[in-house]
Amino acid sequence: MARIAGVDLPRDKRIVIGLTYIFGIGQKTSEKILTEAGVSEDVRVRDLTPDQEDKIRTAIDSYPVEGDLRREVSMNIKRLQEIGSYRGMRHRRGLPVRGQHTKNNARTRKGKSVSVAGRKK
Repeated sequence: MARIAGVDLPRDKRIVIGLTYIFGIGQKTSEKILTEAGVSEDVRVRDLTPDQEDKIRTAIDSYPVEGDLRREVSMNIKRLQEIGSYRGMRHRRGLPVRGQHTKNNARTRKGKSVSVAGRKK
């Protein structure tokens, strides 16, 4: 089983899809990495040679992935909260950040609805 950037890649998938299991790598980035490494996109993860794995690892080193990227994202959110920006306040309160309405929807951010006693519509 190929282990790249601390993630076990699924053995039976093509490498171009398997790389997307790493946080911070999507379809396009995966394709770029494979062209840099000189590895075909149609190769299955189980068929990779150790040399190909090393080339892929060195190509991935130039991208922020996994722990570094998660840390960077959390630091960005923390910075917004500390400077007291509107987006930071929305993050702190657990409300939608990008301008969505909250009267009817936004259940993913707000959580399960809590009914208030004695309140009628």
